Amino acid sequence: MSGSRTTTDTTTTATRAEYCVVACAEAWRGAGEILASPMGTVPMIGARLARLTFSPDLLLTDGEALLIADVPAVGAPPRVVEGWLPYRQHLALVTTGRRHVMMGASQIDRYGNQNISCIGDWARPKRQLLGVRGAPVNTLNNPTSYWVPKHSTRVFVERVDMVSGVGYDRAAAAGPSAARYHRIPEVVSDLGVFDFETPDRTMRLRSLHPGVTLEQVTAATGFTLTVPDEVPYTREPTAEELRLIREEIDPKGLRNREVPA
Repeated sequence: MSGSRTTTDTTTTATRAEYCVVACAEAWRGAGEILASPMGTVPMIGARLARLTFSPDLLLTDGEALLIADVPAVGAPPRVVEGWLPYRQHLALVTTGRRHVMMGASQIDRYGNQNISCIGDWARPKRQLLGVRGAPVNTLNNPTSYWVPKHSTRVFVERVDMVSGVGYDRAAAAGPSAARYHRIPEVVSDLGVFDFETPDRTMRLRSLHPGVTLEQVTAATGFTLTVPDEVPYTREPTAEELRLIREEIDPKGLRNREVPA
């Protein structure tokens, strides 16, 4: 596999951060009129790119309680507000499946169980993190993807120290009420894209970002991935997508702070 590639419509090479943006945007392709809840700079840029290109019906917020009709640059206020989304209404969208959230993960395992609560034994943790927060309700009621800006064996672990977001094995064990709407469409990291489209619902490598090798990914993952016979690269951003990312959505280059060039 080659270490670098250029876009189809431009001679400018995309950066690793821009491949990650495009991979995150693809999570909302064809989503229709649902709320996108990106957590992190790269997912936020990805959601806005999706709205401006192949998912025009996607609902976006200002990150707080306003639904926005335009797509401002990251960090800029919206010019057009189309609605108010108080917390109670946001929860209604969550519990009825009308949201696709892309959360972070301090740990994630082969079945998609996610931890953002603590590192170590819950009774005496080595590190206290955010806490479980809304992760269980997210994962059981609406599509939940994950973004990991630094792929390593500390994040991709054999077994999470505490389950915050529910994975496929635990949802199945809990029965139909837990598994009915449970779905983890994809995990995006700075190395590649992953899903759970396997017979036993364990993590599969879907694509490598250009410049990344299979050996890098497997060495940075603390469990055995399912790897297809032929692993494609994450798709190239088009010239127009690169223009939108660089000139309209993220002109300050904040994406490069999350995924350095």
